[in-house]
Amino acid sequence: FKKEEITMKLMRRVIVALLAVAMAASSLVACGKDNGTGKDELVTLDCYSQLANFQGKQGGWFGALLKEEFNVELNIIKESDNTFATRMESGNLGDIVVFGNSGENYLAAVKAGLLLDWNSYDLLTNYGSYIKEHMPAALANNAKISGDKGITYGIGHSVALNSEDHDEFFYSWDLRYDYYAELGYPEIKDLDDLFDVFVQMKEKHPTDDNGKETYAVSIWPDWDGNMVMYPKSLATAYYGYDEFAIGLYNNETGEFYDPLMVKDDGTYGPYLEMLQYFNRLYQAGLLDPDSGTQKYDDAIAKVKSGRTFWSIFNYAGSAAYNTEANTSAGKGMYPVTPEEATPCVYGLNPNGGNRIWTIGAKTKYPEKCMQILNYLCTPEGFLNSEYGPKGLCWYYDDNGLTCFTELGKKCQADTSTMMESDDPKFEVYTGAKFKDGQQQINNLTWARNATNPDNNEKFNYKYWASNQTEAVKDSADADWREHTGCDTADQYLNSRKLADGSPAYSVAVATGYAEGAKSKELKVVWKQVTDAIIKGSWRAITAKDDATFKAEVDDMIKNANAYDNGNGYKECVEWSVKEAERRHNMEEEVRAAEKGTN
Repeated sequence: FKKEEITMKLMRRVIVALLAVAMAASSLVACGKDNGTGKDELVTLDCYSQLANFQGKQGGWFGALLKEEFNVELNIIKESDNTFATRMESGNLGDIVVFGNSGENYLAAVKAGLLLDWNSYDLLTNYGSYIKEHMPAALANNAKISGDKGITYGIGHSVALNSEDHDEFFYSWDLRYDYYAELGYPEIKDLDDLFDVFVQMKEKHPTDDNGKETYAVSIWPDWDGNMVMYPKSLATAYYGYDEFAIGLYNNETGEFYDPLMVKDDGTYGPYLEMLQYFNRLYQAGLLDPDSGTQKYDDAIAKVKSGRTFWSIFNYAGSAAYNTEANTSAGKGMYPVTPEEATPCVYGLNPNGGNRIWTIGAKTKYPEKCMQILNYLCTPEGFLNSEYGPKGLCWYYDDNGLTCFTELGKKCQADTSTMMESDDPKFEVYTGAKFKDGQQQINNLTWARNATNPDNNEKFNYKYWASNQTEAVKDSADADWREHTGCDTADQYLNSRKLADGSPAYSVAVATGYAEGAKSKELKVVWKQVTDAIIKGSWRAITAKDDATFKAEVDDMIKNANAYDNGNGYKECVEWSVKEAERRHNMEEEVRAAEKGTN
């Protein structure tokens, strides 16, 4: 009897232990979607996003979608002055945690143990399988930046399928195409030819429709950084040299060009060359004389009213000028890029960017969080979060290509469009405006211009085959399409070739590069030197003649070199050269990795 009693007690202990294990396991499983049965309880997840501009419950169609898919409500917590410090002190950052960058705050959270290891409990394998299969570089990169232990705590934002993907062109070389056609489409091989076109346009159209004087271009100083923005950007648009540190950077070779560079033969480096071009425009009455004192909004107002002929940027060209009122009158700005120009375009990164998606270590629902992040990384989930629910706002056609529904088109054209449907299965998404349901975390998983693995189209609707037959806007648009053989600006800029058949653009390869730290002493000298460059540049731009321009440039060089006992400018350049070497090495690693996988 005694022996049987002992046996029974032992069996009870085993059963209790097994039940405890089973209950622990089931508590994890219960965090999921319950295999689609929808029987799990409604869960509220705190999503602390340093990028959010909204605080409160995610509402509208995206809120309804999360509830339908995962029986989840998201409580968005945005960043304020003390939010991060307060949540760190509490020991709980939230369920889903989104960092604005991979720097100080992120590394502090890692060090404090407040972020979940994505490989613990096979979380990534069981609930993040799409991420694991399609974003391995982003996972590996996160482990690399997260410290010596090599633990993966998340992924960066805007992941690309490969480094050949690049962002939209915004160095688009927009020109008043109706004026260009009026001149008989003269050849524009280089900047000299472009100047001649400006002169002819001004002769024919010295004033706008309101009788105000016209110019080739109107620029502004409030976006100046280490150099004057527009001349620096013209070097980027023409040569493809990216702005970098205190100068310009060759994306192909890694060579750094300091802004005050004068070559052995006395000719100028790229920045001073473009500074001289803007002075040439100024001397010819083709540069708005208000350029050195006006604000961005003032310049854009002049673009919108037709007082300018040209912009190297789409946002200060076609995007501003091509209003319905202008295009309906047969007026339009469209890309006309000089034959020799190789504008810079920014590459996308398989490693992801520096805005980090993570899961808080104290969450009670790790699987639920991982399921949501994995969903947002699937093509369907990403398209849903960007454009609205599948079937209601977009769909795949019989060829697997992405298409908008009529409602989807309206929502993209006007986010105030009401979400409406006669189909009962979409009723849960209706009843509010599209903008009321847009995702409020304010972060991306895929880059919009990345390639969709499901159909090899870009996620960006502007590139869908179904959108390439959009109606011609006006006679200038029709004329531009006929002469270029292209329907969109990006199609045109992507199709341009150099004489040797290579692409006529320069790709700034995306890497994990972040600018290194400057010493306190260098920061002081840097400010002095760049102030001298900015002030001297504007004086040079508005010089009355070539001799005065040269004198102003010489004076600027002298002033920039006067700091720190004559070593200030040299110190800034030496620091920039070292940074350029570091950036180039990282780019070469990306290129080598791509070759190794192809």
